[in-house]
Amino acid sequence: MANRLALFDCDGTLVDSQHTIFRCVEIAFARAGLPSPGRVAARRVVGLSLLPAMRMLAPGVHADLHVQLTEDYKAAFQKMRGDGLVDEPLFDGIVDALDALEADGWILGVATGKSDRGLDLCLRHHGLRERFVTLQTADRHPSKPHPSMAHQAMAEAGASPETTVMIGDTSFDMVMGVAAGARAIGVDWGYHPGEELLAAGASQIVSHARELREAML
Repeated sequence: MANRLALFDCDGTLVDSQHTIFRCVEIAFARAGLPSPGRVAARRVVGLSLLPAMRMLAPGVHADLHVQLTEDYKAAFQKMRGDGLVDEPLFDGIVDALDALEADGWILGVATGKSDRGLDLCLRHHGLRERFVTLQTADRHPSKPHPSMAHQAMAEAGASPETTVMIGDTSFDMVMGVAAGARAIGVDWGYHPGEELLAAGASQIVSHARELREAML
């Protein structure tokens, strides 16, 4: 029988990284001589891989500038991490929710727009790296909402679409999960509102991590 896989997004679902993300966007745009797109616009693209995100944030500029913005964002993030300024706290109740799901027999995985290094550092900081059997990142896959991350996670976890649930805070997560044949559950503590998650294919919305166990039944 196929294993049951609980596949989590990271930013906006497991951790609250918005302040770091917004600051890095501001720095990247300032270095390029562009006005900041603002936090409302930045919230809309969290979850995408960096290059597609920059294309959405700066649609009227040359493709080379999208690449520059991407590299400047990475450099800003790395400097903030080196300076000890990266702030990615876990959302309330996440560890308890992971404990409950594992107790119920779920295998845990992550599918994220973060890099391999960024995800590894984030999970190790919170002592969670070894909890996740499969880690899928933007380094090895097309950007969400392409279903590649979900398909690979299922393969590595020995799960099937019917036994997989994608848990995330953006419409990109919901569309990816549904495209992979999985069920999608939206969380409303992240970047996209619940009505958008439902419109993108979420089977239901939860408002606190403590609700995840029952939602997964």
